[in-house]
Amino acid sequence: MTVASLYEGWQRVQNHLVHRLPLLGDEELGFRASDGSWPIWAIVSHIAGTRVYWLCMQFKEPGIETTPFRDVSDAWEDNLDVPRRSEELLFAIESSWRIVESTLERWTPDTMDVAITRQVPSGIQRHTRASVLTRMVMHDSFHCGEISQLLGARGLRSMDPWDPVS
Repeated sequence: MTVASLYEGWQRVQNHLVHRLPLLGDEELGFRASDGSWPIWAIVSHIAGTRVYWLCMQFKEPGIETTPFRDVSDAWEDNLDVPRRSEELLFAIESSWRIVESTLERWTPDTMDVAITRQVPSGIQRHTRASVLTRMVMHDSFHCGEISQLLGARGLRSMDPWDPVS
């Protein structure tokens, strides 16, 4: 038994991203909440990059070479002078999701306590597989909610994962 069935709702968030990205033009991808906040394109790239960071760079899961994020310095959201288009974002979201799917199909409930440690400025942190999957589900959902707010504030359809994808 794998943990994939425990995270079936996560696929709904992914489906809405995959469906909506090709429908967003450069103007919509540039929507921001304020001057100092990320535009939608940077939020989407951050979602994809975070998946790769935790699963490939931290937990050493395979697949990083199939994404645009080969190392930490590839974070698109760190370079706001180079806006990303929907095709690039779709590739990033789909390639990072394949890593998520593969991981969920291989990890089992009895391996969820496997942990990594990482050095951060405040000290050493310990993260289990379970804590990182929870973090990523919440992270994807939080940022998709942020995108929904940005679209909805401009009269465009939100990305509610419980609405059917049309």
